[in-house]
Amino acid sequence: MTSTNAPSHKAVSFAAPFRHTAFTVIWTATLVSNVGGWMYSAASGWLMTGLDPDPLIVAFVQAASTLPICLFAIPAGALADIFDKRKFLIVVESLTTAVSAVYAAMVGLGLATPGNLLLFTFLIGAAGALTIPAWQAVVPRLVSKDDLPAAIAANSVGVNISRALGPALGGVTISAFGIVAPFWIDAISTLGIVGALLWWRERKSPSTLLPVERFGQAIWTGLRYARYNPHLRGTLIRAAGFFLFASAYWALLPLVARESSGPIG
Repeated sequence: MTSTNAPSHKAVSFAAPFRHTAFTVIWTATLVSNVGGWMYSAASGWLMTGLDPDPLIVAFVQAASTLPICLFAIPAGALADIFDKRKFLIVVESLTTAVSAVYAAMVGLGLATPGNLLLFTFLIGAAGALTIPAWQAVVPRLVSKDDLPAAIAANSVGVNISRALGPALGGVTISAFGIVAPFWIDAISTLGIVGALLWWRERKSPSTLLPVERFGQAIWTGLRYARYNPHLRGTLIRAAGFFLFASAYWALLPLVARESSGPIG
């Protein structure tokens, strides 16, 4: 016998969050920017194989892009809690655009070296790491509570679409227009996010009389939560186990492609 007090689970369509204009605009801008980012990732690995084909140096490109997540993800979460998320994202994404454009110009002028490629890859990766927690916290403000699960799923789909398209488009672009093209596309693609964030006006939330959380205390609270939440702890352990070995594969793919096909750009 079914209880009349049992909670009902309303099915939510995948398209539901796209009824919200703000979510649609920001999701689209983020997808385009992520595609540009993966094009940059493919191009930077390929560029390094031409600058210095030593496997260790080529692998450093992957290290330079992922190390910022290890270093800055936790502090970034604290910053997202302390500062206005929209303004924080606008500032960091604008800096990302500027840094990406500077390095695109350097590549175009033939000034790229293994050292400055690793430096700019690290800087761009650091900017990306700083924005991850803020982006995750913004999603509930773009859609209604009922549409939130579908919005989170749509974001995951967008990440995987960009991960699939970006490297392929990067290779095609290098073949057609040369190595500098993906670097400029990456810089320009970030402008869409800045424009979307400037356009978006967040709904007013009730004010609070609580003081702003301190930076160090916010980090400590996050670490304690991760330590004592068994589900989150298990997820982190599994993710670390996967990425530890998968990163070695990703890091050397440009060198494998270079040795298999020869120079194309």
